[in-house]
Amino acid sequence: MSLTMLSTMLLCFLLTVSVAVSIGLAAILGIQIGNVNMLISVKEMFNSLNKFPLAAIPFFILAGNLMETGGISRRLVEFAKSIVGGVQGGLPMTCVLTCMIFAAVSGSSVATTFAIGAILIPALVKHGYPPNYAAALQATSAELGVIIPPSIPMILYGVAAEVSVGELFIAGFGPGIFIGVVLMLFVHLYCRYKGWGKNDGEGRLSFSRATIEAAWALLMPVIILGGIYGGVFTPTEASAVAVFYALIVGMVMYGEIKFRDILPILKKSVVSSAVIMFIIANAGLFAFLLTRAGVPDAIGRWLEAVLQSPAMFLLGVNAALFIIGMFIETGAAIIVLAPILAPVAIHFGIDPVHFGLVMVVNLALGMITPPFGVNLFAACTVAKLSLDQVITRLWPFVAVVLCCLMVITYVPVLSLGLRDLVYR
Repeated sequence: MSLTMLSTMLLCFLLTVSVAVSIGLAAILGIQIGNVNMLISVKEMFNSLNKFPLAAIPFFILAGNLMETGGISRRLVEFAKSIVGGVQGGLPMTCVLTCMIFAAVSGSSVATTFAIGAILIPALVKHGYPPNYAAALQATSAELGVIIPPSIPMILYGVAAEVSVGELFIAGFGPGIFIGVVLMLFVHLYCRYKGWGKNDGEGRLSFSRATIEAAWALLMPVIILGGIYGGVFTPTEASAVAVFYALIVGMVMYGEIKFRDILPILKKSVVSSAVIMFIIANAGLFAFLLTRAGVPDAIGRWLEAVLQSPAMFLLGVNAALFIIGMFIETGAAIIVLAPILAPVAIHFGIDPVHFGLVMVVNLALGMITPPFGVNLFAACTVAKLSLDQVITRLWPFVAVVLCCLMVITYVPVLSLGLRDLVYR
C-alpha cells in the first residue's frame, strides 16, 4: 500500500498534477488497496483541519493582503530604504530588510513576494538592475517570510510534531535575522563587484521622516510579537489581532483601503487559504495511512542503522529535504514528514524545536528552487519574466542560503539561545 501511494504521488508530480490532488489521489488509492473503510478518509481529513493553531493561517494571509492594499508595505519599504539605502547596493539591501520587517507580521512568503515585489522589483529595474536579478533577489528575500515569526510552516510543524508553536516562533528569530544579515552583506559585496547601485540613495527619505510616516506600520509587529511573548494572546489569537490592526491602519490611519476593496481582499485571502487547507487535509490523510502501515517506524529504524550519529543524521535529512522541497509544497512536506522525522531526531538527542527550524529553513529553499518554487513563480509574475530567465541569477542566492542552513544546522545555539533564555 505504501509503495503504491508513494509511486502514485510521484507519478502525479511528474505529470504536473497539483500537489493537493496528487496527495489526495495517492491516499484514496492506498485506501482501496489496503481495504480500509472509505469513511476513514473523511474522518482523517477533518481531524487534520480540526486544530486550533491552524486558524492562524487564513488570518495571517488576510493580514498580509490588507497590508499590501493599505499602504503599509510601501511605508515599510521607505523606512528600510532610509536605513540601508544610502550605500552602494542599498536598494537590494532595502529589499531584504523590508522582507524581514514584513515577515514579522505576514507569516507567508508568497504574500511577502507580491506585497514587497510589486514595489521594489520595478524600483530595482528603474535603478539599472537587471530584471532577472531583481526577481531572483525578491524571491529569495521573501523566503524570510516563513523563517522570521510568525510563520505558517512553523505552525504546521508545531501541530504535526506536537511542539510548542510559541517556542518555535521565538527560536525563529535567530536563524531569520542571521540569514537576512548574510543576504544583505552578500548583495552589497556583489553590487560593488558588479558596479551596480551607485545612485541607490536618490530620493531616499531621511530616517526621521521615514520613521514618522511608517510609525503605524512599524507598530504592527511590536503589538503582534509583544502580545505573543508578553502572554497577552496566543499566536493564533495574534493572527486575528493582526487582521484587525491592518484593517484599522489601512482604512482609518492611512485611508488607502476603501469599502470597495474589502470584497476583493477577502476573495483573494479565501482562495489562498482554501488551497493551503486542502493540501493540509489531503496530507493529513496521506500521513495517517503511512503511519498505519508502519512507514515512520521503518524509516526511523533505517535512519538509526544507517546514520549513526546526530551530525550524519542532520546531514542526511538536509540532503533529502532539499530534494523533496523542490517537488513538494512546504506545508505538505512538513505535515507528512514531521511526524516521521521528529521522533528520530529526538532519539538522536536533537531538540525538536531546533530540528523544526532546520526543516522550515530547508524546505523554504524549495520555494525558490525549480520546478515548483512558489516564490519563484510569484516573482516571475511580478517581474513579467519567464522562469528560465530568472534561474541564471538565482543560484548564487540559493548557495548563500544553503551555507546559512549549514550554520543553523550545526550551531543549535543560534536557534535555541533566545528560546532557552525566555522559556528556561
